[in-house]
Amino acid sequence: MAGSVNPDRSEWDVVVVGGGPAGQTAALYATRFSGLDAVVVESERVGGDCHFWACIPSKAMLSPVHQLSAGQDVAGVKELVTDRHLDVPSVLRRRDAANDHLDDGDQVAGMLRAGVDVLRGRGGLSGERTVVVRDADDRERTITARHAVVLATGSLPRIPPVPGLREARPWFSRDATNIHEVPDRVLVLGGGPVACEAVTWLRAFGARNITVVERSPRLLARAEPFVGDALLAGFRGAGVDVRLEQRVERVERAEVNDAGPGLIHGGPIMVRLDGGDVLTVDEVLVAAGRVSAGVDLGLQTVGLAAGEFLSTDRHMAVKDVPGQWLYAVGDVGGPALMTHMGKYQARVAGEVIAARAAGRPLDTEPFNRHTDAVRPGRVPQVIFTDPEVAMVGLTEQAAREQGFDVEVVESDFGDVDGAFLAQDTYHGRAKLVVDARADVIIGATFMGIGMAEMLHAATAAVVAATPIPTLWHAVPSFPTVSEVWLRLLEALDEARQRQLVAA
Repeated sequence: MAGSVNPDRSEWDVVVVGGGPAGQTAALYATRFSGLDAVVVESERVGGDCHFWACIPSKAMLSPVHQLSAGQDVAGVKELVTDRHLDVPSVLRRRDAANDHLDDGDQVAGMLRAGVDVLRGRGGLSGERTVVVRDADDRERTITARHAVVLATGSLPRIPPVPGLREARPWFSRDATNIHEVPDRVLVLGGGPVACEAVTWLRAFGARNITVVERSPRLLARAEPFVGDALLAGFRGAGVDVRLEQRVERVERAEVNDAGPGLIHGGPIMVRLDGGDVLTVDEVLVAAGRVSAGVDLGLQTVGLAAGEFLSTDRHMAVKDVPGQWLYAVGDVGGPALMTHMGKYQARVAGEVIAARAAGRPLDTEPFNRHTDAVRPGRVPQVIFTDPEVAMVGLTEQAAREQGFDVEVVESDFGDVDGAFLAQDTYHGRAKLVVDARADVIIGATFMGIGMAEMLHAATAAVVAATPIPTLWHAVPSFPTVSEVWLRLLEALDEARQRQLVAA
């Protein structure tokens, strides 16, 4: 069954509001084996932020940074790298190819081939199982769902209430990932993943004066402390001015233009910090967190508060809405605002919708397809700075706050043969957080070159609650960087043996 663009109909089994990865996945999983039909309502581009303005373009720009950094530290290669700067125009052409030059034709075609209809417009609830869609010409159309409505509208950048900031037309993440003009002087407001990744490519692209203003005492404050400390040292060593525990008090920009995304939006900007310093920059990049994109979703028509992250149960149904017909997946539900988490939630929601539509009871066995088993402290994340940060589960602090009997063990990658074979001076660190009572890993953090590809083994161990004795028999291949797992287990065993002797 082929779908169609803007089909002339008003009812489907499943209506999905939002055509990003989470919305697409929810539609596909609800319909793939169930005989249900679905429509995706999207006001911008099918494929969403991830494909066009976030994950795909940012990693297309960061990959060359990582390649150059690694090559500069391997004998036999570094001698060939005579120009230690990126060819920025080539990188940006590759970025544009990766996000399809902001054309969603292939994404739409993929939905249609799968039998999912696509409706252009901004969707919002108007009652139970009812969605009003407003198109680009402000024409309204009401559609209904026989079984379920899925909200997958994502999130928006948070704009801090700083006088003059909004009027100065600062950059947001979309500008940074679709950069066409590199500011010489840029202030980055925030110290989280988006901010730190942007600093990484801006520095590599030739921005000479970068200032980071972060109100927390560390960069990447939700990660293990050694991560923020290492990143801070790396940034400052590269000439980035990092101001921790500071805030922006006022922003002034006399001249503002209508430049498009990724272009400088006007004349110089004066930024006053709470310590009294006044900085002059060419652009301000706001990377201070995200808010729910649920302001215009008509949530009040079903008894919910507008503008807040939606609370869902472990089957992804929105709480406080009777009838089990309304679901939320991805950023709109928070708190793990990452594409892979949105797609995971969408798989759960799609399976649940299909089962309930068929009158089948939901599975209750451990790790079934109908229940979110990840949000209770098992979320994985990669931050593609240089070096990369990969983490899953709980940090030591979070684990202690939740009452676990915590053991921790750390290891430097300098003790691993595979690391110094990968780079002449490999720098990195790994840490495991262990629930001593259950004898399982509940958190893991890795920092170093290529750590993104190290993470999935840790994710599997954390999600499956693999016992530590079992992990001793998961033999890491030699000589690979993954041999750090053996070093971590040895360090844990040594600490335990010392405790036994002391007792």
